[in-house]
Amino acid sequence: MKLSHVYILKCSDNSYYTGVTSNISKRIFQHQSGFYIDCYTYNRRPVELVYSCEFTDIQLAIDTEKQIKKWSRAKKETLINGYYDKLPNLVKKKF
Repeated sequence: MKLSHVYILKCSDNSYYTGVTSNISKRIFQHQSGFYIDCYTYNRRPVELVYSCEFTDIQLAIDTEKQIKKWSRAKKETLINGYYDKLPNLVKKKF
């Protein structure tokens, strides 16, 4: 069974990057080394892995990545800090 990982990186400008991969150590190395010049993290190195989770279903991992990318910074930081019970109370935008 092949595992997939959803991960969040904290960039040098304090922004967050969310991604999905089947080889997390290789992908983190690529982010750190600037392997892809057009990648969001290229000019925001160094990066730090602040969150990751494993999935056995790649489609679920992709769906989760897309969901997290839509979240507010506050909600991402709540996930990163492990306050899972507080996630439902946070909204994407405050009006």
